[in-house]
Amino acid sequence: MNLHRNFFATTVFVIAAGIFSGRAQTNAAVATAPVFVPDATHANDPLPDGVLAWDGTIKAVDATNEQPVARFTFDFTNVTTGPVSVLIVHPSCGCTTAELPPTPWTIPAAGTGEIKLSVNLQGKSGTLFKTVNVTTDHGKKDLILRINILPPPPMPEMTEAQRDAGIAAAKVDRQAVFKGDCASCHLKKVEGKYGQQLFEAICAVCHEAKNRATMVPDLANLKVPTNEEFWRAWITSGKAGSLMPAFAQSQGGPLNDLQIASLAAYLNAIIPSHVPPAVMPPTPSATPPAKLPKPAPK
Repeated sequence: MNLHRNFFATTVFVIAAGIFSGRAQTNAAVATAPVFVPDATHANDPLPDGVLAWDGTIKAVDATNEQPVARFTFDFTNVTTGPVSVLIVHPSCGCTTAELPPTPWTIPAAGTGEIKLSVNLQGKSGTLFKTVNVTTDHGKKDLILRINILPPPPMPEMTEAQRDAGIAAAKVDRQAVFKGDCASCHLKKVEGKYGQQLFEAICAVCHEAKNRATMVPDLANLKVPTNEEFWRAWITSGKAGSLMPAFAQSQGGPLNDLQIASLAAYLNAIIPSHVPPAVMPPTPSATPPAKLPKPAPK
């Protein structure tokens, strides 16, 4: 009998414990804080003052002619009494990328954050302006980026001995300018450069040098007719027996076909031909003209 009573009491205790445990789990589930869902009703409105305090909304950096990327960081603080969510960050062009947490990115009251931006500078020069639109659940804000791409520093002056050694090496192998010590001047970073930037990086070192060698022609005063095809042919293959190297990758040079085409177009635009094209004499006919019959005597 006692055995049955003890078994019954144990069973009741286990069932009761399960009931109370289930109630505790139910109460815990009910007590879980609801997930915050941002309200995008005002996402297309201008972001009012007094929502996010920025360390600046317009920033500028200086970049060198050889620098591949310009970088910016914008810091901000949520100065409201509630959360603010960043819904999307949209740069004005594909050359600008943003680095931030996955969106929607919710910043609590008094919380801080930063948005990192990178601008690809390949093929660009001068002063650039980029816009990045930050959309939040309280409205939109534009961030302005300014990049000043500085011109390349002047080439160091060569000594007479250095110039003579370079000319001697080029006479033996005109592709020598792309090898050894010569490459430091003649083979700068050309990846991603076209047109004017490419000319300044790889052509001006010889053709616009302060003490240009006498055998290096002044491109602005050539004595032959020029056009875009003329420039493309010379850049591609150079001239055997001279100091002019072949710049095409297929011939041991550093430039691809697109770079050569851009360089030829740039030279044709800034250096118009001063010599009219030669006028070819008419080709003589292979068949002599028929002789007219002599008039009959009167």
